[in-house]
Amino acid sequence: MAPVLSAESHARTEAIRARKGGEPVVCLTAYTYPIARLLEPHVDLLLVGDSVAMVLHGHDTTLGATMEMMILHGKAVMRGARNACVVVDMPAGSYEGSPGQALASARRLFEETGCHAVKLEGGTDMADRIAAIVEAGIPVMGHIGLQPQSVEKEGGYKIKGKTDESVAKLLEDARAVEQAGAFSVVIEGTMEPVAAEITRILSIPTIGIGASAICDGQVLVIDDAVGLTVDRVPKFVKEYADLRNEVAKAAMSYAAEVRARAFPTPDHVFSKPDEKG
Repeated sequence: MAPVLSAESHARTEAIRARKGGEPVVCLTAYTYPIARLLEPHVDLLLVGDSVAMVLHGHDTTLGATMEMMILHGKAVMRGARNACVVVDMPAGSYEGSPGQALASARRLFEETGCHAVKLEGGTDMADRIAAIVEAGIPVMGHIGLQPQSVEKEGGYKIKGKTDESVAKLLEDARAVEQAGAFSVVIEGTMEPVAAEITRILSIPTIGIGASAICDGQVLVIDDAVGLTVDRVPKFVKEYADLRNEVAKAAMSYAAEVRARAFPTPDHVFSKPDEKG
């Protein structure tokens, strides 16, 4: 089939690629229209991450994400994104089987959401999948290091780059992702010196999360960053706000006013026939 790459997708992903070694790329996750609208003036890249399965849907891991879920949230974010590059995660089980499966899934995500790129996890083992998608005209962001979709197989969330063997594998994965044609790569949960070294050796931007300040950009889950996460907050997260308490306080105040019949007041009801909503 003919390439599906649009001029807009090319322009936005190439703008990210061009940031290698320059001003750091600012990235946050987004799963909804209003969050996309609020974040976009401040970021370069919005990631519709499979973390949505945990953050919004209550699953224990990202393995709960489905293609339908990613398309639904991808569409919502695209409606709110005017200028940012929007990348949508490929969910577990949608690309690992073969290059053909990977391309079919990527094409569906790309065409149904209108996003600018897709992201998938894996290094040397997924290089042929990345290459197949890129050759079809769909930009790909890679993801190496700690790979949340492999958490059950690996027996938990394990930081990478602690042994010589692990470091060698990470460097091999990084080079494979670049050679396969990815325009950038996320490095997650990796020892700082190793993430810094990967950043130095690659010609494409690295986006760190629990990695290194030397990376060409950084990404956080928005709910973590604004203090909305109700379960465990990872070590690599910095909370820039405390919305947990703000939401709880607002709910407590609302409940108290409803029970006291203090809300709604005359300002919040319609008492005249000609009043407009």
